[in-house]
Amino acid sequence: MVSIAVTGARGFIGSNLAVQLHERGFTVVPVPHEADDLESILYDTDAVAHLAGVNRPRDEAEFATGNGDFTTRLATALKRLGRKLPVVYASSIQAALDNPYGRSKRAAEAALEAYSAETGAPVAIFRLPNVFGKWCRPNYNSVVATFCFNISHGLPISITDPTRMLRLVYVDDVVARFTEVLRDPAAADEVPAVEPVYETSLGALAAQLERFRDSRRTLVTGPVGTGLMRALHATFLSYLDPAEFGYSLTRHTDPRGTFAEMLRTEDAGQFSYFTAHPGITRGGHYHHSKTEKFLVLHGKARFGFRHILTGETYEIVTSGEEARVVETIPGWAHDITNIGEDTMVVMLWANEVFDPDKPDTVAAKVLEA
Repeated sequence: MVSIAVTGARGFIGSNLAVQLHERGFTVVPVPHEADDLESILYDTDAVAHLAGVNRPRDEAEFATGNGDFTTRLATALKRLGRKLPVVYASSIQAALDNPYGRSKRAAEAALEAYSAETGAPVAIFRLPNVFGKWCRPNYNSVVATFCFNISHGLPISITDPTRMLRLVYVDDVVARFTEVLRDPAAADEVPAVEPVYETSLGALAAQLERFRDSRRTLVTGPVGTGLMRALHATFLSYLDPAEFGYSLTRHTDPRGTFAEMLRTEDAGQFSYFTAHPGITRGGHYHHSKTEKFLVLHGKARFGFRHILTGETYEIVTSGEEARVVETIPGWAHDITNIGEDTMVVMLWANEVFDPDKPDTVAAKVLEA
């Protein structure tokens, strides 16, 4: 079993990396920042993920001691082991800047480069832009974390320049790349980097996070399955308090049963569910373009169809035991009748969000009684 020493294992990137290394069968050996005997901690490890660092000290002198000096101690301990342990280092794009933090990160890089040059050990130095994701500390050094926390908790945010651009990498992508290089140091490029790098403005970031917050009221969820939107959505939700994990929908109840919308999308329709008591028929209309998918979750249903030009009819009987989807077809009037003895529960997806000004829903008889 491969053993990985991780400095900063309790920090933002470190905690994410440690969890996923455990999932992949690695042994994680935390390296405390204040540890005196680094050699004994590193002795039986196979590689090092150096993530510890200081970026918001009370005294500027802590930049040098927490970044450059600690990394020099780490490199010295590694050299004394004489085992050419691979190292992955989470540096920062600010290492290119002439400020106390940037200089301290460059000093740390130099210590690791010297270790590599003297021993031949592979060292991959990643100059990371802003990293975001779950477990990042808000109101510290990540605007994404601060915005997510404040917006999800009803607190104000401050934006001096909404057009200011951000370059971001998602913590899961960072962890995946670090794990790849820890497993195979040859996988590191000449200039190691994490991809993809996302770009957005402060104003656009805030607006998107506010849409996530408002989605519980509007029911509208954007394309959160890929890319930056996926990563931001997951990050935003991670800042919710447990008491906010659930929320109620508006239910519309009449003698036939209950109807409630669950989710609306910007370009892929909406999801809802309804119930119907025994003997109740719902529907009795047709659409010109709108399409729907029905899934009976509980009970027994008869779907009736009638072609509005030819009068051709068709029936489908299904139940909650079948997991069978029934689609409505443009130009065919349709209805659904509960022919069972229990209340019927049906899930429904429509390909477009209902527009009361253009409902594309025309009342029409379906089957003779």
